Amino acid sequence: MNNFDLEEIINYKLASHQYDDIVPNGLQIEGRSVVKKIITGVTACQDLLEKAVYYNADAIIVHHGYFWKNETRYIHNMQKKRLKTILTNNINLYSWHLPLDIHTELGNNAQIAKKLNISVKGNVLPYVFWGIMKNKITGDTLVNQIKNQFKITPIHLYENAPLYINRIAWCSGRGQSFIKQAYKFNIHAFLTGEISEETMHISKELGIHFFSLGHHITEKDGIKSLGKWLQKKYFLDVQFIDINNPA
Repeated sequence: MNNFDLEEIINYKLASHQYDDIVPNGLQIEGRSVVKKIITGVTACQDLLEKAVYYNADAIIVHHGYFWKNETRYIHNMQKKRLKTILTNNINLYSWHLPLDIHTELGNNAQIAKKLNISVKGNVLPYVFWGIMKNKITGDTLVNQIKNQFKITPIHLYENAPLYINRIAWCSGRGQSFIKQAYKFNIHAFLTGEISEETMHISKELGIHFFSLGHHITEKDGIKSLGKWLQKKYFLDVQFIDINNPA
């Protein structure tokens, strides 16, 4: 497949034009014109780039790419090494950020809902979903579901929280600051990737459960789903590489 055709196909699927993002979505660095072998991952870190070189990939597709708003424009040290690896090996680098959080079929938040049996009812914000648990459950039961589905033990704050969870809101990645907006939707719990110092006090004083799974773990499944979609629909050779990250 032509590298620019691949960009157009994914942009259309994810409706990228709809979102005002803090990073460019699409083909960030142009490489070879024909794409057959694709490596996917969460972040375009050096370890992922070296895996792409090892597997002789034509393209890398990630959720966290380069050229973030307010990021330094100097290319030194780490940035120099990353760009040199991509350019000297003629690899295409693609990245989709908010579109891959928000998409109702392939996105990170949609995948969280599938794994935890949540029926999506709407949005607190475009990238913050809310919904109803298929079965009303306790906080401990949800912790066990998270352990089974994500293979991690979440941070669970529950002081002053109700015994049962029915209404829940969630946001993949760095979503802890949206807990107060989500509370207005009469939720019993809020789930996200990251946690901040003030989160404990906020969840306690609002009287809701809070679950932190880790930024990386909540943003693996969107890029994996995109890769599976490309494999099934366009018969491309796509391989997801999980670069371990507990944060």
